[in-house]
Amino acid sequence: MMTLKSGFGALTIILACLGSVGAGEKVLPTEPSPPILDQKNHKVWIQQGYLDFLMEPESYPPRHARHGAVAVDRLQPVAPRSVVSYETHEKPGTIIIETENRSLYLVQGNGRALRYPVGVGREGYGWRGTERVSSKKEWPDWRPPSDMLARRPDLPQRMAGGPENPLGARALYLGDTLYRIHGSNEPESVGQSSSSGCFRMTNEDVVDLYRRVKIGTKVVVL
Repeated sequence: MMTLKSGFGALTIILACLGSVGAGEKVLPTEPSPPILDQKNHKVWIQQGYLDFLMEPESYPPRHARHGAVAVDRLQPVAPRSVVSYETHEKPGTIIIETENRSLYLVQGNGRALRYPVGVGREGYGWRGTERVSSKKEWPDWRPPSDMLARRPDLPQRMAGGPENPLGARALYLGDTLYRIHGSNEPESVGQSSSSGCFRMTNEDVVDLYRRVKIGTKVVVL
């Protein structure tokens, strides 16, 4: 039994025994149920095997995410879009993504920036560098890359754009890479480290960013 400090106080994390395997019992599925937050008793119930699952190279998108799960690292609310003080040498219009802070900044000049919360790559999938917005698409199609399909053969070869599409309402493509800044049909994943390297935003935020950003915009990932 472990204790986790958070905005809810001391949360007791208990590994539920429902997943233990005995004679004649069924084994756990490859993707165990996500943690269940018990706000009344200040506990987080975690199915046995889930922590081991988190260490595996499971690919985006997590199949359980659209069931309303609350991840342990999301107990604190995500700060909404807002104008903030932000000192940088980059020119106005530049996008700066601070992965550790899970924040995207659209530089406004005069020491100010428009800050958006974003979801970032989980451990082993994060990256840093500089790219340019090479294209923009509304309600983009999603085509999982071959390495992702190899890890997740249950994924479709192509998913048409729409409310159920993992890329959400808008996508900004970064250079000639496979990475994007995009919306999401899983708004609860924004603010988490759970993607395969792309940057997730709520659909409302990505629509706002989309209309402010032009093709060729510099994107700095820190």
